[in-house]
Amino acid sequence: MKTVKVGIIGCGGIANGKHMPALKRLKTVKMVAFCDIVIERAEKAAKEYGAAGAKVYLDYKELLADKTIDVVHVLTPNRMHSAITVDALDAGKHVMCEKPMAINAAEAKKMMDAAVRNKKKLTIGYQNRQRPDSLYLKKEAEDGTFGEIYYAKATAIRRRAVPTWGVFLNEFEQGGGPLIDIGTHALDLTLWIMDNYKPKYCLGTTYHKLNGLAPEDQGNAWGTWDADEFTVEDSAFGFVVMENGATIVLESSWALNSLDVREAVTTVCGTLAGGDMQGGVRINGIRNGRQYVLNPNLSSGGAAFYEGDGNEEAHEREARLWIDAIINDKTPFVLPEQAYCVTQILEGIYTSAKTGTIYNF
Repeated sequence: MKTVKVGIIGCGGIANGKHMPALKRLKTVKMVAFCDIVIERAEKAAKEYGAAGAKVYLDYKELLADKTIDVVHVLTPNRMHSAITVDALDAGKHVMCEKPMAINAAEAKKMMDAAVRNKKKLTIGYQNRQRPDSLYLKKEAEDGTFGEIYYAKATAIRRRAVPTWGVFLNEFEQGGGPLIDIGTHALDLTLWIMDNYKPKYCLGTTYHKLNGLAPEDQGNAWGTWDADEFTVEDSAFGFVVMENGATIVLESSWALNSLDVREAVTTVCGTLAGGDMQGGVRINGIRNGRQYVLNPNLSSGGAAFYEGDGNEEAHEREARLWIDAIINDKTPFVLPEQAYCVTQILEGIYTSAKTGTIYNF
C-alpha cells in the first residue's frame, strides 16, 4: 500500500483539532514536515504527530523544497491561504487548504489556476459535508425527492460564542468574522445539496452591534473578548439570487440575541418536498393527499448496551477520502470550483454591505 508523505503548514488550532488527529489515524499517511511562524508549535506537532525523523520549519518555502513530500495541508490564517497554496502547487504538491478557500475570489482563482497549471489536486476543508445528516440530504436531493430546489436557508448562528484565540478577531488576517468563518460552512452545504453554483446577484448586511460590549455584558462561551481587537463583524446576513431564480438566505453570527442557535446547517425547499437539519434530518412533503414528515434514524444503535451512529467523524472521513483521492487518482470530494463559488458569494455579501448596493456577479 502506498504511503503518502504529508507536510503541515500552520500548526495552530485547526491543525491540532481537526487535520493532524485525522491524518494520524490513516495507515497510508506519514506526516514528515511541520511549519509554523511560532517554531515551538511546529516542534510540538512534530513530536505528537510526526513520523520518525520529521522535520520542523519556520519558513514554509523550505518545507516546499522537499521533493519527497506529496501533499501539503495549508492551515494558516485566511490571508495566507492563496499564496501558500499556489506556491505548494507550483512546487508539485497536492493541496488540502482549510476553509475558506481565500479572502476573495481573485485570490481563489489563482489557486484554481495553479492546480490546473501543475496538474495537481486541490481541495478545501469543508468537512461538514461528511456528516451523516448532510450525506443523507444530499442523497435525497440526488434522488429527486425535493424536485427543483428554489429556496434555501444557510444558517450559522451562535448566541454568544466568539472565538477569542488566534487571529479570529483580526480583519486583516481573516478577511472577516462569522460570515467567512462559519457562514462559509452553511453556504457550502446549501450550494452542494442544491447542486447550484451560478449566482446572479446578492444583497448583504454586516453588523458591529455587540463586539463593543463591556466584559461584564458579554457572557461569551470562550471568555471575554477585547473590544479593541474585535475588528470584524459580529453578525452578517445575505440574500442571494441564483441565475435560475433560486433564492438563498444566509445567516451568520458569533454573537446574536437569539435562541435559534444552529451552526453549519441548511434548509432546502423544492417543488416536491423540503428538508432541514432540525434534530437530525426532517423531510416534509405531501403523500396520498396528506402532509408527512420523515425523520430518518441516522443512528446505528438498537442494543440496550450500545448507542452510537456507527459513522466516522466528519473530519476523519474528510481526511480518508482526500488521501484516497491522491493514492487512487480520484476526484476530490470538495472541488475547488465549488469552493470558489462560495468565496464569490461571501465577497459579494461583504461588498454589498460596504457599498449599500446590490452586488452583481
